[in-house]
Amino acid sequence: MMVTIVKLLIGIISTLLVNSKNSYEPFQDYNELRTVHVSSNTARDTKAEAFQILDNKCNVCHLKRNKRRVFTTENMNSWANDIYKQVYVKKRMPKGKKIKLTSQEYQNLLTWISSTKTSTNGI
Repeated sequence: MMVTIVKLLIGIISTLLVNSKNSYEPFQDYNELRTVHVSSNTARDTKAEAFQILDNKCNVCHLKRNKRRVFTTENMNSWANDIYKQVYVKKRMPKGKKIKLTSQEYQNLLTWISSTKTSTNGI
C-alpha cells in the first residue's frame, strides 16, 4: 500500500512540474479543478473518464502507428502499468506537439491508474 501511495505522490508532483513548465495559462474554470467525484460508481466513472482521454488523445496516434496498443475498455486496465511508465516516468507520451494532456487529464489518468492498483491488490 505504501508503494502505491508513493507512486501516486510522485505522479502528482511530476504532473504539476510538467504542467508548470509547459503552460502558464490561467485556470479556465476554477470550479472544474475543485470537482470531487463521490459516488458508488466512482471506479466506473474514473475508468470512463480515463478511457475518454485514451480514446481521444492516445488512440488517434496508436491507430496509425501502434495498432497493437489501441486502448479499449476491455484491455485498458492491463495496460495501466505501461501507461504510467510512458506518461509519468519516462514522459514519452503523448508524442509530438499537437496532442497534449491538460493537468486535469493527467490527474484523471493517474486516479484511474491508482484505482487499478488498489482494486487488483484488494486494498
